[in-house]
Amino acid sequence: MAAKYWNRLSHERELWQQGLNFVAGVDEAGCGPLAGPVTAAAVVFPRSWLESGLPSKFRGLNDSKQLDHEQREKFFELITTHPEVRHAIATVDVEMIDRINIRQAAWRAMNQALDQLQPRPEHVLVDGLRIKWLTYPQTALVEGDARSYSIAAASVLAKVTRDRLMLEYDRQFPGYGFGEHKGYATPQHYAALKALGPC
Repeated sequence: MAAKYWNRLSHERELWQQGLNFVAGVDEAGCGPLAGPVTAAAVVFPRSWLESGLPSKFRGLNDSKQLDHEQREKFFELITTHPEVRHAIATVDVEMIDRINIRQAAWRAMNQALDQLQPRPEHVLVDGLRIKWLTYPQTALVEGDARSYSIAAASVLAKVTRDRLMLEYDRQFPGYGFGEHKGYATPQHYAALKALGPC
């Protein structure tokens, strides 16, 4: 296997070598938009990949922002249907975001996704800075979604799930352009808010 493929699995491999079996990557989507929920996902790759390495189909997996729509959909399908890969997804709605703030809502979604995994993770790899509200042992990796395959996988699941929700909202609330900007603060979205008011 090429060195870069080992490198993006290096954090998982280090924990596996310490005897841990269930190492999860976790990430969120939706902390920046003006509208819509925040979604988090958690992904656990099998410890057997310590020896076999990343399957070739997973090569090219990256931070969801570095992938186009078709690539994200391809990896979403691959991750969610692979018999050895465990995954979970959680969403926190707008009402809860408004009540507890977006950052707390994102952490809540992450904990909910991790809690769904069976068995529960023994250690979690998180993107960015350490999250004090996470209820699991963790390693924080700056730009982790580009440095860890399991975080990248979680970022893809979170992004695709949220984008699909925003497409549904686009049908429910026409005129805002949710299908295009997914709720982010684009000029189109600001123009729609000015013309239509909040929905």
